[in-house]
Amino acid sequence: MRLIDATDQMIGIIETAEAIRMAQEAGLDLVEVAPDSTPPVCRILDFGKWKYEQSKKDKASRSKTKGHELKEVRLGRSMKIDPHDIQIRLNQARRFLIDGHKVQIVQNFRGREIYHKERGAQRMREIIEKLSDVAKVEVPPRIVVRRMTMILAPDRTKIEQLKRREAAATADDGPAPTPDDTSAPAATAPSKPDTASPKDSSPPELSPQEAAVE
Repeated sequence: MRLIDATDQMIGIIETAEAIRMAQEAGLDLVEVAPDSTPPVCRILDFGKWKYEQSKKDKASRSKTKGHELKEVRLGRSMKIDPHDIQIRLNQARRFLIDGHKVQIVQNFRGREIYHKERGAQRMREIIEKLSDVAKVEVPPRIVVRRMTMILAPDRTKIEQLKRREAAATADDGPAPTPDDTSAPAATAPSKPDTASPKDSSPPELSPQEAAVE
């Protein structure tokens, strides 16, 4: 095997038993890092640490390539698609672009629609205009058989400006206003009308007949 020691020094081609002995003396592991080479390449290293560093590199590599995925958004099976459905697909494309993905817009033609390709081109121009605040055209609209496609790429400068504006608008809104004290004053019980009529202290008048009797 071809051996590289723990200090990244190339030792050269040695016997496997000798490489194992050197690894044991260093208190490390003998790891085959290039099995397809002739002869295979091995290194003396801390296998656990090496494995951890490799996983970090793989994760960083995946995160870098994630933004370069190509997402596809189809505008239905034909030109006859409801404007509301088009808006749903545009919202989806906008989310992809803001997340850093490229987007391929696909417009299919059905039957005799292929003879009115200018309608598809007009729709593509409208989409470019509506997404111009977050995207730029990477591949302009082109038609192959019964499909018209174009590729939009995220415009990172515009996206950052959009995010800053949204953050500023959120900050300007501030906390929700505290409602005023709307507690109603305690209701006073209505005074009871004085229904008791004063008693007449004067003696009642007697009729002439009653007076005569007396």
